[in-house]
Amino acid sequence: MKIRDISRMAWEQVKRRKVVTGLCMTGISIGCAAIIVALSVGQSAQVYVTEQVNANFKMDEITVSPGGGLPTNGKSGGGGSGEVNENLDPGKLTDQKLKIIQGLNHVKAASPFHQAGYLQMVTIDNKISDVQVVVADLQKLTAYDHKFKQGGANGQLGSIVLNHGATLGLIDLETRQKLFDQMSADPFNQELYQQYDKMATVPTELYRKQVQIQAQDYSSTSPVFKLSSPLQISGILALPKGMDELRSSYEKIMYVSPETAQQLSKELAFDNSTTSVLTLPPEGSYNSITVKVDDVANIKPVEQMIQKLSLSAQDNLFQQEMLKEQFDMIKMAALGIGVFILIIASISIIVAMTMSTHQRRRQIGIMKVLGANMGQIRNMFITEAALLGLLGGMLGVAFSYLIVMALNKLVGSAGDGMNFFIPTTNLPIGISFAIMTGVLSGIYPAISASRTDALTAIKRD
Repeated sequence: MKIRDISRMAWEQVKRRKVVTGLCMTGISIGCAAIIVALSVGQSAQVYVTEQVNANFKMDEITVSPGGGLPTNGKSGGGGSGEVNENLDPGKLTDQKLKIIQGLNHVKAASPFHQAGYLQMVTIDNKISDVQVVVADLQKLTAYDHKFKQGGANGQLGSIVLNHGATLGLIDLETRQKLFDQMSADPFNQELYQQYDKMATVPTELYRKQVQIQAQDYSSTSPVFKLSSPLQISGILALPKGMDELRSSYEKIMYVSPETAQQLSKELAFDNSTTSVLTLPPEGSYNSITVKVDDVANIKPVEQMIQKLSLSAQDNLFQQEMLKEQFDMIKMAALGIGVFILIIASISIIVAMTMSTHQRRRQIGIMKVLGANMGQIRNMFITEAALLGLLGGMLGVAFSYLIVMALNKLVGSAGDGMNFFIPTTNLPIGISFAIMTGVLSGIYPAISASRTDALTAIKRD
């Protein structure tokens, strides 16, 4: 008996016993769909969370800060020049080391992103907003995944770039103070908070406009303010992907070049104050720089090269490793649930195939009398069970797509940005489990059928 004959006879039995076939297929399809959906939900959640982590932590970036060394306290070995001797302070992060890092292999960009402090930005029509001043190389903003909505960066002194949030919620001082007073007087009034959130997302056209930075001397008994010279807004950054207007309104950033930062520090210095309104490192050195690497796989080699410059380097790969461990556990749990359902389904197949063996004793006896051996009888029943597994697996694939579509509609109605999908690699996994379940479930009935005594079966039936 050829394989083709065995397959044809198994297929005829599957078609003839419609009720048994339907019940077995249903059980296997549920288990198969459970495995595919569980794995897909885990992978979809992993992709979504990884994107969120990448947006906040930037897996392809390294934060470099001064490393260990012998601090000189601003004095040379001779004790009088006041200059820092880098031979005694090897861990210092200088312009020279920045240029070396920029020339390393796999480094796309290296730039300081120094948070210099929070100050007030004032427009020409007296609208005001609190912004965070960040000192950076404006020409390299696009290398760090920042996209310009309007304009771009230029190297002119006094030129600045605003992020999207800095263009939101600018209101005049009188209206702002009035709203703050009302909120302080009635802190549980939800209408006031809703009004504040609404005002916080009102955009202002600032591209190519001039603004000033206002600083206040808090050490003085009476309010003392200083305004900087006008700053030209050369570019506005686009709203980052996955961030809404309200969340963006709480993140107002003004990017300035190191030269502009030095100018602001001098202009906004108060005579009676010992500290500057802007926190800046000594000229020619940096507290930290951010290095953009071309691929996550090259993070560790670049880190090792940076550390050879006596600098500290820190990445965010541990976040990815933690996520991988957590989602591996979720996938294993999901796989276990699917396998458990398939085990339940396999019991129904064993029962159905055993009953089929009992009902087909006469047919088995006749086949043996005509020359079929035990192996051929066994192979026919196993092939029949494998066909049930295959059909159940295909039905389970269809069920899994319907379930994922329903999940996406449910999540979409809740307003979440997460999107479930089924990776194509999960489909053969689910179908393989279904076929394996069918084959394993058919082994016992197949052995039982192959051991049937031909003459006894014919006489009895």
